[in-house]
Amino acid sequence: MGKNTLKVNEQLVVEPESIQQLLDVLKTKGYQTLGPTIREDVIVYDELRSISDLPVGWSDVQDAGTYRLRKNNTSSLFEYVVGPHSWKKYLLPPLVRLWRAERHQKGFDIVKEKDKIPKYAFIGVRSCDIHAMTVLDKVFNTKEFSDPIFNVRRKKALIVAVNCTHPGGTCFCASMNTGPVAESGFDIALTEILDKGRHYFSARVGSKKGADILSEMTYRIAGEQEKKVTRQMLQQASKRMGRSLDTTNLGAIFYQHFNHPQWDKVAERCLTCGNCTMVCPTCFCHTIEDTNALNAEYAERWRKWDSCFTKDFSYIHGGSLRASEKSRYRQWLTHKLATWMDQFGTFGCVGCGRCITWCPVGIDITEEARAFF
Repeated sequence: MGKNTLKVNEQLVVEPESIQQLLDVLKTKGYQTLGPTIREDVIVYDELRSISDLPVGWSDVQDAGTYRLRKNNTSSLFEYVVGPHSWKKYLLPPLVRLWRAERHQKGFDIVKEKDKIPKYAFIGVRSCDIHAMTVLDKVFNTKEFSDPIFNVRRKKALIVAVNCTHPGGTCFCASMNTGPVAESGFDIALTEILDKGRHYFSARVGSKKGADILSEMTYRIAGEQEKKVTRQMLQQASKRMGRSLDTTNLGAIFYQHFNHPQWDKVAERCLTCGNCTMVCPTCFCHTIEDTNALNAEYAERWRKWDSCFTKDFSYIHGGSLRASEKSRYRQWLTHKLATWMDQFGTFGCVGCGRCITWCPVGIDITEEARAFF
C-alpha cells in the first residue's frame, strides 16, 4: 500500500481478505459495487456490501435447459460461471423514461429527466461479458448513432474482471475467441487460485484507474512460480469448454441454408418465449411506448426491452413480417452468427452459453448451427 507506482499489465498477488479492501476502496471513491450473489437458488448480479455477499464456496452446474447450484466445500469466491443476469441490465436498463411532457394553461413543457446515473463498479465480470460490452459499443456508440443512456453508464463503469478457471457445461467462449481469459477492456483482472492448500488471487493491472485502486490495497508483486501456476490454470480452462462451435465461413453457411429443413425442426420445439434474448448479453431489441394520464395532465415516452421472438415485434401496418415460429428463430440465429458480422464487424454471440442453459426446452445454439455444416 502507499503511493501508486503500479504499471498497466503488472501482475500482483492479493489475498482473499483483500477483496473486502477492494469493495471498501471502491465505495470511498463513490462507486456502487455490483457483483455476484445468491438469490432464489441462482447467482445473480446485485449490490455487494461485503465479501460475505459473494457466493462463497458455491459453484454451478449447467447444461441445456438445466441450472443448479452446488456446494463445493472450498472457500472459493468466484468458482461459478454466469447466471441469467448480464451487465446489460445496468448499461441498457430494461425500462427507462425518455421524456415527460406536462400540460399547463398555455400549452405544455418537456420536463428534463433528473435521473442521477451512478458510478458502477462491476465485480466478477467474465471475459465473454467484457466482449459483450464491446459488441454493444458498436451498436450504441458510433459516429452514426450514439445512445446517451448507454454511453454515460458505460463511460462511468469500472470493470473488475475474473478469469474463468472452471468453464461451465454450456460455455463455448474459446470457440468465439472471447475467453476464458480477459485480455483487455478491464481495469483490474483477477484469477482465483486454489493450489496445494493455498488460496490467493493473481491480479493484473488493466488501467490507471485500476492501478490507483490496487495501490490502496494490500498486495505484493507476483513471483515467477505464481505467474506459472496462473498461466497453467488459464490454459487448462480453455480446453475444458462444455460446448464448441466452428466459426469458419459461418456467415456464408447460414446464407446458403435459408430454407434448410432444420429450421422447421427447431420451430417445432421453440416456444418463442424470448428467454434466450432476455438472458443474452448482446441482444438489444427494444420497443417504444407512449403513455398519458387519463386527465391529460401529462404524457410520457418509455423505452423497454423487447424480443424479436414476439410476433408483434415485426408488426407493420397489415401484419407481422415474421408470423411463424420458424421465421422468428431463423431471424435470431442468423442475426447472431451471420448478419451481425455484416452490420457490426463481429459476431453477436460471445459464447457465454446463457441461451442454452435458460431455454425451457434446451435448444442448443451450437447444435443448431452445426446442423448446417
